[in-house]
Amino acid sequence: MELRASRQQRDDEILQEESVKIASENVILEGDLAISDNARGIVIFAHGSGSSRHSPRNRHVARILQNAGLGTLLMDLLTSEEEAIDIHTAHLRFDIDLLAERLGGATEWFVQNYPSKHLQIGYFGASTGAAAALMAAAEEQDLIKAIVSRGGRPDLAHNALAKVVAPTLLIVGGDDEPVIGMNREAMAGMKAAECKLVIVQGATHLFEEPGKLDEVAALAKEWFLHYLRKG
Repeated sequence: MELRASRQQRDDEILQEESVKIASENVILEGDLAISDNARGIVIFAHGSGSSRHSPRNRHVARILQNAGLGTLLMDLLTSEEEAIDIHTAHLRFDIDLLAERLGGATEWFVQNYPSKHLQIGYFGASTGAAAALMAAAEEQDLIKAIVSRGGRPDLAHNALAKVVAPTLLIVGGDDEPVIGMNREAMAGMKAAECKLVIVQGATHLFEEPGKLDEVAALAKEWFLHYLRKG
């Protein structure tokens, strides 16, 4: 385990950054954990299809959450061997059940390895990672307190949507028309959870337009700070 420390904008906090190995569902996954002693909560990221914990978009959002006093865990949902296979087959990245199991396992790993933190947990999911986050949250109702989806495919969570109880924010680009419809469809199936859809005008699927990813990060920050409380 590699440990690094860096000072955040908040002068009274030191952010501890660790490269961690996460035992989840009989595999070891790589992760990057950033957390301070006074963190207000922890957000676990579920990356989208074909991506990894190194996603520059997720890391940008994570840094803004860290600056707001939230801990973050960016992790790979596939092993390096699985990723090498998936480059050619592209089937594992759409195995939502598998990805959700890995995410749930990582959640349990965090609770077991950092019990003194007593932090409430949120999920940030992108693309297919949003479906995995919702499926995992449906099975971890007592642990997951908030969910944010960025350009996600929550519709792929199917029957699990009705079991989600965590407040959920769905963020979609205004020019990502097919995905807007998919999010509205998923929202209709989330009967047990508070759910809000925000459409970022002028943004496409990856929010690559100037300032649009910052809008996503600001929305996510507000949502998590509202719903995550230190225990």
